[in-house]
Amino acid sequence: MKLNLDIAVPSKPEWVEAVMADFDSFLQDHLDCERKASAMAMSFVAKYPDRSAIIPELIEIGIEELEHFQSVYQLMVSKGVPMVHSIGEDPYVKALIKRCHSGREERFLDRLLLASVVETRGAERFRLVSEAQKDPELHRFYKILWASEAKHGHVFVKMALNYFDEKTVYDRLEWWVEQEAEVIDNLEIRAALH
Repeated sequence: MKLNLDIAVPSKPEWVEAVMADFDSFLQDHLDCERKASAMAMSFVAKYPDRSAIIPELIEIGIEELEHFQSVYQLMVSKGVPMVHSIGEDPYVKALIKRCHSGREERFLDRLLLASVVETRGAERFRLVSEAQKDPELHRFYKILWASEAKHGHVFVKMALNYFDEKTVYDRLEWWVEQEAEVIDNLEIRAALH
């Protein structure tokens, strides 16, 4: 059984061009996204301590995303790219979160599936960044991240299947993939992960 659905629309070539034209800004945003991903995994642990079947995996994801943060930070230091003082709002995630249900169970399902969709988009974009690199080290670095994000896309759906039936999960996931396509298609192109 496939544990996630592919994205509905590919990233625009203009997005890759924007990233490669201002890679320093992309790195700054990427660093922030890794921090937020770690915090998001740990927020599930804090909000849903009764969901013991998924807590070990959430902790693992939180640690892995923090390790990605460390790796991106080390890359930035090696390139002389400073961290930014203020953390910008992510219009992509903000637009998607607005579409979540508000009931406790419904929101729990939505947040898991939203995490899957965001990780799947991240995998697609890291693949594009990897393929666009001329530097073999950066190519390898983003290839490793691409594989990791793809794995996380599967893990969040698997988590949902612990608590909801398959039809409910996949029907809602399909809806999320459509929502994500609409949001990503209307985003301003910038040197950022989303």
